[in-house]
Amino acid sequence: MNNINFSNIDLILIFGYLSAVLLLGFLAGRKKPEDDEAFLLAGRKLTLSGFVATLVVTWYGGILGIGEYSYQYGISTVVVFGIPFYIFSMIFGTFLAGKIREAGSITIPDRLYENFGRNTGIFGSVLIFIISSPAPYVLMVAIILQLIFGWSFIFAIIVGALLSALYVYLGGFNAVVITDKLQFLLMFGGFVLLLFFAVSEHGGLGLLFSSLPEDYLTWHGGNSFGYVFVWFFIALWTMIDPAFHQRCAAAKNPATAKKGIFISIGFWFLFDIMTITSGLYARMLLPGIDPVQAYPLLAEMILPPIAKGLFFIGILSVIMSTVDSLTLISGATIGRDLIWRLKNNLTESSTYYSKVGIFITLLSAIFIAYLIPSVIGIWYTFGSVLIPALLLPVMSTYFPRYRLNGEHTFIIMVTGFVLSLLQLTAGYMLGSLTEPMYPFSIEPIFPGLLATFLLFFLFNLKNNGEPSRSS
Repeated sequence: MNNINFSNIDLILIFGYLSAVLLLGFLAGRKKPEDDEAFLLAGRKLTLSGFVATLVVTWYGGILGIGEYSYQYGISTVVVFGIPFYIFSMIFGTFLAGKIREAGSITIPDRLYENFGRNTGIFGSVLIFIISSPAPYVLMVAIILQLIFGWSFIFAIIVGALLSALYVYLGGFNAVVITDKLQFLLMFGGFVLLLFFAVSEHGGLGLLFSSLPEDYLTWHGGNSFGYVFVWFFIALWTMIDPAFHQRCAAAKNPATAKKGIFISIGFWFLFDIMTITSGLYARMLLPGIDPVQAYPLLAEMILPPIAKGLFFIGILSVIMSTVDSLTLISGATIGRDLIWRLKNNLTESSTYYSKVGIFITLLSAIFIAYLIPSVIGIWYTFGSVLIPALLLPVMSTYFPRYRLNGEHTFIIMVTGFVLSLLQLTAGYMLGSLTEPMYPFSIEPIFPGLLATFLLFFLFNLKNNGEPSRSS
């Protein structure tokens, strides 16, 4: 792991940023949240500016993964990580955002318990806990801390996890929103600086594109059609993403939720252009480096003091904003939606259990980040197995006409999970963790998705399209 050389002023800026985030978070937590809605949804009073700021920075937490991919595969990054997510975000904003706000539920498992019963609610909670794990982002914070301080990998993971989520325990979602507003400004500012110095010192886009391998300027980046195609299905993650659901549920009204989604897409597109271009400059100027370190090492090469410190603050802002948000969601899932509900005392506030869940979440995230030290690898593994299981059950809770009963929905959920997990496991066994060989060259997400859509159709046909609920 390469270390970055920082001037004293850079380090002062970085420590100042970390102190400011912690201070804002702790100030937000001074007023103890009165109930579950206050702790998990900031009292459902989220304004448009807060909605956009917290959604943009949280959804873009995988910043080093974007650098890793754009360094290796060029402009195809926008085809893999941009266009599919824009499309499904538009669908989400059009058909789901307003319904989520109107529904009045606090979490996705709430919807599963209410509509399909205990078994589906429990199993869905386990899957939501996994898919909302902050592990990929804890990993990225650890990488940055290693670059800055030269710490060991495991120590950097532990410190990064604690640092990013400490104030969430006290202030809940309100602390997340307040810190995200600052981090929104810093993430854009950091990459504006990086691109300014890259263009001014090493030429514009014409020179950049002429210096790159031919594949880097193609839609596929040298990857197979099948590999690129599967990411369009992994982008279905958007439809079941707990952060999307949480922010829509927290919006002050349905119109804010809908409008906030579409404004956020515009900011994501702008930031994609900035980050992908930065990854291409790293490839041109620094061939042969570890792709995960593309942005940090480019900053080390071209940024002077102060600018370098501000850029690393921008990087940390992107990642830490996602760690705190997902830590809260995952903690609420394990604490509220599992432990609290299994105690069967629903008159008791669940906030205490959500806080217990936050610590469980951090421990599990540290373990996963250590076990799978690849950002894209974690995304791919989680998405391939969990999307087939959750997609139709979660979506159908908002469309009563197509809603099945609890038994049928549970069958669909288990079938999607098991088939995709078996295909993923077989690929690892026939190949390796880094180069799996899937039976019949079928990506793991497809058997689960195909089976769940088929079962969903057949069960609805059997029910003649009549809505059915399980209490």
